[in-house]
Amino acid sequence: MVKIAVLKESASHEYRVAVSPESIRRIKALGLDVLVEAGAGTRANFTDEMFVKAGALIEHDVPKILGQADFLFKVQSPYVSEAENIDHVKYLKPGTILIGLLSPYTQRDMLRRYQEQKIISFALELVPRTTRAQTMDVLSSQANLAGYKAVLEATNLYARSMPMMMTAAGTIAPAKVMIMGAGVAGLQAIATARRLGAIVCATDVRPAAKEQVESLGASFIAVIDEEFKAAESAGGYAKQMSASYQEKQAALIAETIKKQDIVITTAQIPGKQAPRLITKTMVETMKPGSIIVDLAVEQGGNCELSRVGDVVEHQKVKIVGFPNMPSRLAEVASSQYANNLYQFFLLLFHKNDRRVQIPWDDDIVKSCALTRDGHIIHPAFQVNT
Repeated sequence: MVKIAVLKESASHEYRVAVSPESIRRIKALGLDVLVEAGAGTRANFTDEMFVKAGALIEHDVPKILGQADFLFKVQSPYVSEAENIDHVKYLKPGTILIGLLSPYTQRDMLRRYQEQKIISFALELVPRTTRAQTMDVLSSQANLAGYKAVLEATNLYARSMPMMMTAAGTIAPAKVMIMGAGVAGLQAIATARRLGAIVCATDVRPAAKEQVESLGASFIAVIDEEFKAAESAGGYAKQMSASYQEKQAALIAETIKKQDIVITTAQIPGKQAPRLITKTMVETMKPGSIIVDLAVEQGGNCELSRVGDVVEHQKVKIVGFPNMPSRLAEVASSQYANNLYQFFLLLFHKNDRRVQIPWDDDIVKSCALTRDGHIIHPAFQVNT
């Protein structure tokens, strides 16, 4: 019988887990076994008892779990620590199928470990943003939660009210919120800030974002020229803009940002350092009590002053650099992630025959397959690995 293994996540600031009680029930309905490390779901409010009730087997011995696994479901890469003499990968048998957010751009050493161990690995962050792959789109499901939570974190630190309030004691003006980057996270941030009563504006380098932003009731801020009109890549991500465009855009943003109470930055480019959108000088023009939430802090940050894991205060402006924002909503983030992972798993498993049958020519599979039979097979990572 095919066995799926799930471990407790070891990365710092990671509270999610790769399965939920609901996804376990779905997997069990296929006739498969699910082996879960004890305590794997605790930080996502999923107890061992909940997993057992759903049909999972709880195990304390991690090497034993890994040695039996045909599939390993993970949120982040398996744990490897030379200092602590821990290497989860070495316990996996050749041919084990690893699925997770494996960070192939930044964890090339792990790619080599998968290659050496002859593990079949799939990086879910590389799932294409196509209609067919929507149910597997981990980046979108998690970014949606990140955008929502970013607004709540900003509101928590903001010392005034978000909506306009008209009282006998006087009128309180609504907060002005700016969203930088109108992808999935940005659009959810716009919608959330609007629901809280703020006046919202947003900026993005993609032409399609203008209509999306305005449809949510926010105003769109951008330098609209020929470069802007050609800025969106085929995959739906923003392209790196030229230095001259960035200079013009920065000037516009610098004027706009002075008037804002809250700024949330979401701009990220796969495999590259996040673009620098807010400089120290810009921060110093903001009003005392203003808040910046930098969702790209783990990729170098959109704000010059943000630091991973810290709330930096500079001239009465607070810059929030909380890493892994979806993990701050661990229960719902895990449920969403587990469903995305399950949908991807169904591509690799033949339900009628109850056996693994990987369609290597499938576009979705090809887009995120990293290693197979002791080789790195993804073309983006075959050179200089």
